[in-house]
Amino acid sequence: MSKKLMQEKNLVIPSYIFSIVNQLHLTTNEFLLLIYFWNNPDTSFDILEISRVLKLKEEEIMLDFKGLLNKKIITLTALKDSNGKRTEIVNLDILYAMLEENFRVETKKEENDNIYSIFEHEFGRTLSSMEYEIIKNWLEKGFNEELILGALKEAVYNGVNNLRYIEAILYEWNKKGYKTMKEVNSRITKPKEETEKLFDYNWLDDNE
Repeated sequence: MSKKLMQEKNLVIPSYIFSIVNQLHLTTNEFLLLIYFWNNPDTSFDILEISRVLKLKEEEIMLDFKGLLNKKIITLTALKDSNGKRTEIVNLDILYAMLEENFRVETKKEENDNIYSIFEHEFGRTLSSMEYEIIKNWLEKGFNEELILGALKEAVYNGVNNLRYIEAILYEWNKKGYKTMKEVNSRITKPKEETEKLFDYNWLDDNE
């Protein structure tokens, strides 16, 4: 093995790109080509250089390059230098956006998984499938995690481990326009009639 070959830069494969490989439906060669562009951002499409690095035939590279374009994973951006010479640069913005969205979804999923664990800890038992769906429904309706956990805290403080009670608190806060627990806690006092209305139902005997 020659010294020049040993000193040649290796292609780096970021671990987080594997999180979206399945949804991209890439062939092996398309994946290799994508990794090449990842390691050489904002580079022009130099088929001879790509062939040298990836050890692929030029016809294969062209086919795989068109595949990446058709799958809308990469784009070409036309640039002109000071002499007016036009160069097409491979753009990975779509891929970056996909990775960012995937990271956001995974982070949100982890947060949601955590909220269920908090409920189970406070209730001292495993949540039922129906209870999971109720909490999931709150999140989907736009109740933020901070308010949900705040309502849970208030329910536990009052000795009521019941999702209907917590839901009543959430809708009451929503009706008043509270978006954060800071807004909730800044209210002066809860009107007597509101307290009576909230406790009008026998929550302790409701197991749902």
